[in-house]
Amino acid sequence: MMMTWVGCLLAVCGAGKADLDADIVARSVVDMGNTARLQCVMAKARRGEPVTIGVIGGSITQGALASAPEKCWGALTADWWRAAFPKAQVTFVNAGIGATCSDLGAHRVGSHLLSKKPDVVVVEYAVNDAINPLAAETLEGLLRQILCTPNTPAVILFFTMGKDGNSRQEEHVRVGRHYGLPMASLKDALWPEVQSGRIPWTDFEADDVHPNDLGHHYSAQLIGGLLDRVKVALAPDDQSIATIPPIPAPLISDLFEHTQLYNAASITPSRNEGWEKTAEDPFFGAGWKAIQPGSVIEFEIEGKAVSLLTWRIKGPMGRAEAWVDNGQPIKLEGWFDATWGGFMPFQLMARDLNPGKHTLHVRLLEERDAQSTGNAFQIHAVMSAGLARP
Repeated sequence: MMMTWVGCLLAVCGAGKADLDADIVARSVVDMGNTARLQCVMAKARRGEPVTIGVIGGSITQGALASAPEKCWGALTADWWRAAFPKAQVTFVNAGIGATCSDLGAHRVGSHLLSKKPDVVVVEYAVNDAINPLAAETLEGLLRQILCTPNTPAVILFFTMGKDGNSRQEEHVRVGRHYGLPMASLKDALWPEVQSGRIPWTDFEADDVHPNDLGHHYSAQLIGGLLDRVKVALAPDDQSIATIPPIPAPLISDLFEHTQLYNAASITPSRNEGWEKTAEDPFFGAGWKAIQPGSVIEFEIEGKAVSLLTWRIKGPMGRAEAWVDNGQPIKLEGWFDATWGGFMPFQLMARDLNPGKHTLHVRLLEERDAQSTGNAFQIHAVMSAGLARP
């Protein structure tokens, strides 16, 4: 007998993992949006054709604190497709990276996810974008890249939350509604239960923000509930599927729709005094590092916006300053007062630049945090946005 979707989730998560009540699942749907793209993917899966399910976001998407990769919400969402369409070969691509926001997502989605030609993409940045001043604009650029991909993937927005219930959901919903996207919210589903005491936070969360296995199970159940609605209403094989609507004009801007990310393999510095290549990073390849104050590196980059991806960690790290053309320098910190590891801060260096080439300058400084024992600094990538349309 074919395993049901609920049975599939229970098998993956383990015995004793309770499902949420139907009314809680229903409450999680922020907006069904236009489901034409999802209908097309479901029709494809129903015919037994292969489908690829992709997810992109921060550490919650990556699966931090899940006991195994197959128990993260993205992998469990791919299991929904396997259970719902057993004839289809389902491939799962997890493009989550911890401590990153949609600003970096808009610059890496092409190489990390769209190159795999996903049929469905679930985007989860509502928690991490709390520190992103460009949250709505960079999310829009990310979404436009996905929606404009030739194989017309379906896009779902999924909103998680921190222990205080906060996230950038409101801003993300505004963008999602502009593009008619289906949206589901863990906050809308569970925050009333947490506030009332009916479901303790610690039942489904491992810390202040990361779900445990049950939290990942709940997240997948909420996304699965949205998908169930689409599947139930799917037209029979002998009837035409809904027409995919055109992509609307930008709500905020299309600055981050055409982007490029460069590492040591894809760009050569126009000037280099004291910098050398780093070891290969699993996400971004080799970058550049320096330890001697006064070391300078420069890059010639085209685009209307220029950004940097650097590295911060509790170690012998220093500070650098960077600027574009003759602009005002921005100070960049390499030291980080935490023991859980390092992270890659995104820094927008300049925007609204004139067309043509611009020079990005980076110089290692003498100064450093009082608690640091060195001056090392590392660049993971240089990025541009607002490129000419291909």
